[in-house]
Amino acid sequence: MLKSFIAGVAATIAIALVGGYLLLRSGFIPANADATPGSIETWAAETSLNATLDNEAPKGRNPVAPTVANLITGIDLYARHCAICHGSAKGDASISPIAKGLYPKPPQLATEGVEDDPEGFSFWKIKHGIRWTAMPSWKDTLTDQQIWTLAQFLKHMDKLPPPAQEAWEKVKN
Repeated sequence: MLKSFIAGVAATIAIALVGGYLLLRSGFIPANADATPGSIETWAAETSLNATLDNEAPKGRNPVAPTVANLITGIDLYARHCAICHGSAKGDASISPIAKGLYPKPPQLATEGVEDDPEGFSFWKIKHGIRWTAMPSWKDTLTDQQIWTLAQFLKHMDKLPPPAQEAWEKVKN
C-alpha cells in the first residue's frame, strides 16, 4: 500500500513537471516585456522577494548619519544611477522612455515611494538587484557606504529639509 502511494506521488510530480515544461515550450506563458504578468507569476515573484528580504536584508540601523550633506549626497547618487528608471521629484509625470519600456514597470519613487520600507530592504535591493526585473545589482559599482546613503535618501525622500528638497527638485532623468 505504501509502495503504491509513493508511486502515485512520484507519478503526480513527474506529470506536473512534464506538464509545466510543455506549457513553457508552447509559448503560452509570455516572455515579452510588454505583456501583463499573470497572477501566479506576480505572486511567485513577490513571495520570493519578500522571503529573501526577510531572511537576508540587514536588520540594524543605517550606519550613515541622516545629515543634510548625506541626504544631498544620496540625491546626487540617485540622480546619476536611479532617476533614469525611477524618476524625479515629479513622480509619474517624469517617467522616462526607458522606464516606459521596462517590464515590470519600475516604480516612480516620488509617487510610489519606499519611505515605509526598512532601510535594510532598500540597501539589499540596491546592492543585489531584483531578479526578473530591470533592477540591477550595484554591488560592483557602488560602495556599501554609497548604497546606505542612497537607502537613507529613499527613507527620507518625503520629508527632506529645505536644502535637500531643493536638490531633489533639480534632479532630471
